[in-house]
Amino acid sequence: MVELRHSGSSLGSRASSSPMKRDEDASPLIFNDHVLRDDDDDHPRHSFRDRYRSFWSQIYSFFPFLNDDPRFSQHGSRISLLLLLFIAVAGLISFSSILQRLNSPYLCKKDGIVLHCPRVKENPSLWENPFSATTSWKPCAERHDGGMSDLPPENETSGYIFIHAEGGLNQQRIAICNAVAVAKIMNATLILPVLKQDQIWKDQTKFEDIFDVDHFIDYLKDDVRIVRDIPGWFTDKSELFTSIRYDNVPPEINRLRCRVNYHALKFLPQIEQMANLLVSRMRNRTGSPNPYMALHLRFEKGMVGLSFCDFVGTREEKAKMAEYRQKEWPRRYKNGSHLWQLALQKRKEGRCPLEPGEVAVILRAMGYPKETQIYVASGQVYGGQNRMAPLRNMFPNLVTKEELASKEELAGFRKHVTSLAALDFLVCLKSDVFVMTHGGNFAKLIIGARRYMGHRQKSIKPDKGLMSKSFGDPYMGWATFVEDVVVTHQTRTGLPEETFPNYDLWENPLTPCMCKA
Repeated sequence: MVELRHSGSSLGSRASSSPMKRDEDASPLIFNDHVLRDDDDDHPRHSFRDRYRSFWSQIYSFFPFLNDDPRFSQHGSRISLLLLLFIAVAGLISFSSILQRLNSPYLCKKDGIVLHCPRVKENPSLWENPFSATTSWKPCAERHDGGMSDLPPENETSGYIFIHAEGGLNQQRIAICNAVAVAKIMNATLILPVLKQDQIWKDQTKFEDIFDVDHFIDYLKDDVRIVRDIPGWFTDKSELFTSIRYDNVPPEINRLRCRVNYHALKFLPQIEQMANLLVSRMRNRTGSPNPYMALHLRFEKGMVGLSFCDFVGTREEKAKMAEYRQKEWPRRYKNGSHLWQLALQKRKEGRCPLEPGEVAVILRAMGYPKETQIYVASGQVYGGQNRMAPLRNMFPNLVTKEELASKEELAGFRKHVTSLAALDFLVCLKSDVFVMTHGGNFAKLIIGARRYMGHRQKSIKPDKGLMSKSFGDPYMGWATFVEDVVVTHQTRTGLPEETFPNYDLWENPLTPCMCKA
């Protein structure tokens, strides 16, 4: 038999305990020392609660308006509101900056003489610029069909402009673009330009022998009135300008110059067709489609002589070059331009044409293999085959238009040297990689056109000044030289580049002639 007994004192003590006391005993937020001592397993859990409470207490101390305790002052609430406002503004600015960076177009900017370009995640390619550089900008100098013409009536023209475009094909091209711009500014009628006989090539070519006249006149009909011949009644002629500077030209006029260069001036269909045939043969020389490089090699006798730079050669060659320079440029020869010290200074400044052997070493350092197909656009190289030997040994697949086409195919183009230059221009323009070796209108027009077409195709412009230092350093190893070449020319491939108030429109048409895509 089990007997159940109850202690009265115990019941009395429980009955006498207050509701507050019972609540304190039952509350999970009230900690008793004897509980902690009797139950060691609960100690970590209570310590976490202490830290948790301490953390939120600190948060409340920073933001008094979150706490209902009236002890916190109104002054503290204002400080907290200001702090929150500052955090919100900073976050908004950071977000806007990130968004702007994501939406900003690919653009290289100059810092002194150093060009800085945006970083990309793409692996470097020998044949193409980064894809991100090709999707940021688009051409916007073309004619808009259906637009309103702002030409005045024919009887309100301020006069007629008639020009003789001098120089080679590319100098004449620039002169034609400028003539259209002048006619627009003066509200005048442009007479079809005459191509003046070139003093070097002795070539008398007419406008219609090279360019499509009908397309030229029709494409610009809403910009400038153009006539083929001088009106019979027009007898009053006077030379208005001998030299024109193109400083501070309005954007719409520069856009017109681009419209003429990239859209209105088209070569004759037979020139375009022959150039396309040469391009097709270059791409299929190995029996399967392959990319090709176009090399504009400026190392003719005239260019070497005009540069007044010193090049490797025998005493006999140097003596003959000195005589040639004295005959062709007597004033420059007399003032000491032929002296070795001045020639060396020019080389350090990057003002000397690259020799074929130097070009070969640079291309190999960039990573182009021996099998690279190279189209050479050049006149007769000074020094002949001996001068070309280093380049041909490193890159045996060198070819010219004379080797790609038969004599019969080129016979019709030999009537005008300018027609042959037009073929070189188009084959270089359509190449996968274009490499220039010296300045000039040909190279900068090619680079500018390839930029206008979307920046995808590489246009390599060697840093001749830096390369002269590397070539002249006898202690530089091949690995160091390769690193210098690669790093230096990462940004010298025809990428979108920021323009400045004084820039060359023909080499960099970005600001006036291209828009954000």
